[in-house]
Amino acid sequence: MIADLRPYPAMKDSGVAWLGEVPEHWEIAPAFAVYRPRQVKNTGLIESTVLSLSYGRIIVKTLEKLRGLVPESFETYQIVESGNIIVRTTDLQNDQTSLRVGHAQHRGIITAAYMCLETKPIVLNEFGYQYLNAYDLLKIIYGFGSGLRQNLDFSDIKRMPVLVPPRDEQAAIVRFLDYADRRIRRYIRAKQKLIKLLEEQKQAIIHRAVTRGLDPKVRLKPSGVEWLGEVPEHWEVSRVKNEFLCLNRHRIPLSATERGAMTIRRYDYYGASGVIDKVDEYLFDDDLLLIAEDGANLVLRNLPLAIIARGQFWVNNHAHILKPRRGHLEYLAAIMEGINYQPWISGAAQPKLTQDRLMGIAIAVAPAEEQGEIISAIRKETAPLAMTIERSQREIDLLREYRTRLIADVVTGKLDVREAAARLPEETGDTEPLDEIEDDVQDSEAGDGDDVPEEAEA
Repeated sequence: MIADLRPYPAMKDSGVAWLGEVPEHWEIAPAFAVYRPRQVKNTGLIESTVLSLSYGRIIVKTLEKLRGLVPESFETYQIVESGNIIVRTTDLQNDQTSLRVGHAQHRGIITAAYMCLETKPIVLNEFGYQYLNAYDLLKIIYGFGSGLRQNLDFSDIKRMPVLVPPRDEQAAIVRFLDYADRRIRRYIRAKQKLIKLLEEQKQAIIHRAVTRGLDPKVRLKPSGVEWLGEVPEHWEVSRVKNEFLCLNRHRIPLSATERGAMTIRRYDYYGASGVIDKVDEYLFDDDLLLIAEDGANLVLRNLPLAIIARGQFWVNNHAHILKPRRGHLEYLAAIMEGINYQPWISGAAQPKLTQDRLMGIAIAVAPAEEQGEIISAIRKETAPLAMTIERSQREIDLLREYRTRLIADVVTGKLDVREAAARLPEETGDTEPLDEIEDDVQDSEAGDGDDVPEEAEA
């Protein structure tokens, strides 16, 4: 299907450097001739359907599933209708990685951090979305925007060039891209399921090693702690505060505006879920362990909670900073990652693990010399799993790159899909969800406070 695609037979100069040549029979129109902003204030009648945009996908949340910064009132929200295009408008300068354009399939409400657009009759709704989607995927959208943090307004994009094929050709493009996209997503999802299974197998190996050691015949003793159960007889039952020094007093949060004003951006800036930015300076020059302090990931566990940070870096106030008093950092990190923190977490809308509760958790610790042996064994046993995970993730990355290129080439007229679209089979009612990333993965990224306020689910 894709291998048979050819360029259009007749092309013309678009007059736009990044677009280059485009099909001769396509029109070029300013964005205001294709899109119009839509802003309808929430009447309070649909608070049960809050929409948020993450990874280019619109997530529908009921009130009971909201996590993060939940407002007291939804009166400042906008109403979105099915078919509207949502664009996240804030802070382009500090975030040039996540996708910013989504296509609403449900009626709902969104925050003022989004711009809602509807298409004019000159284009089909789905084509209008795909064109902005291409702008987003190619990062062209980051060339627009104004102000210190490069926020977007319709006045910033209303004159950007939009290619407008004939309506029947728009329909062919939409049909082709939908068909190709569903198949690419299906393959990606299969790879993600494989990665998840391999990660579970890897974690099981690690958990067994750091809770029982390497000797299958080791004698056990009661730990005296209900959730720990029995532990190897020669291991010490300790507490986090005995194994780590807490350096939380040295952490300093930086706002997105402060980070955006930086120019060198050499050092990793850590939050609750790992590196979230680059900054000019560093607070720490050491090998330390970071434990998430807040955020939905404390409950959902879609991302690691225990992260080893090495070298020079900065940490904000959403991660606990632990320095081993003794022992092997990787071994201790594996113990901390394997803990079920649920009994020590407070808060519902915004889960939190306080320093006092963290430092009081009981853990079983092997002798120092045994810790190194355990880590060496873990590395050897999990190496094949890690290689397969890495290879599968690389395949996913390549598929996403391919999909980006395909969408961009099709909507900008570099490839003619009219004949290919006409040969496509009819869809047979396949309603199986094909989203690459589950809702709870999006939730787990909330929790860095003012680092990502516009991404909160409320």
